[in-house]
Amino acid sequence: MTTSTIIQLEKLEKIYGKGEAQVRALAGIDLQIGENEFVAIMGPSGSGKSTLMNIIGCLDRPTNGSYHLAGEDVSGLTKTQLAIIRNRRLGFIFQSYNLLAGSTALENVMLPLLYRRNGATQGHRLSAAEQKAKALAALEAVRLSDRTHHLPAELSGGQMQRVAIARALVNDPVVILADEPTGNLDSHSSEEVMGLLVELHANGRTIVMVTHSNEIAAYARRVVRFRDGLIESDTFQPVAQVLTTEGEPANATPGTFPKEGEHADL
Repeated sequence: MTTSTIIQLEKLEKIYGKGEAQVRALAGIDLQIGENEFVAIMGPSGSGKSTLMNIIGCLDRPTNGSYHLAGEDVSGLTKTQLAIIRNRRLGFIFQSYNLLAGSTALENVMLPLLYRRNGATQGHRLSAAEQKAKALAALEAVRLSDRTHHLPAELSGGQMQRVAIARALVNDPVVILADEPTGNLDSHSSEEVMGLLVELHANGRTIVMVTHSNEIAAYARRVVRFRDGLIESDTFQPVAQVLTTEGEPANATPGTFPKEGEHADL
């Protein structure tokens, strides 16, 4: 059940270029996403979905309109302020994983925590021991406790994406943003990754996912389709019977990731 609004977009516009070369990538959209929703964003190339995700992810700012994230207006924040929001409140999962090749799974997951410790973000600065504990808990939540010291080259595609999911979780974000999370995976690994995302959603996470695949979108509870910078349709769909990576129904709650201030028993 949705209990509060996490993402609120009002009359949001993004305009590129000037004069005859002007392009309205987003043409004044209104969109509300609540806490613990799992939303798939779809649309053809040039529809505005990537621009939308860049703005929701605080990687870009709208030309006009407003964007509230968990009640905070982030529309006009500076680049430094947006960087703080990205680190503390958003978790990113990319199609190409974006892992550091020379760092272990544990080190990759710890990276967002290092930014916090080094003063790139506001708030409590974690000690090295606290960082390691949180990263280990995140890897345990995605069932990779036995791969903590493996380099990306020593992992399968599905395992690399699970490391990326752990990295997205480690700062306890209010929203997880997944951009084509199964785009580089085979069908088996795709099922494992989507089963994990469904499990995270069942455990209370809010997820916004871009995908071009109707099959992958079927895992979400809501599908928003874009065309020409506008929302073409916004529909809710039944819960699919999805199994987790442990073969359990997705509403089971094994390996729940600890919230901010809690500590895993490690």
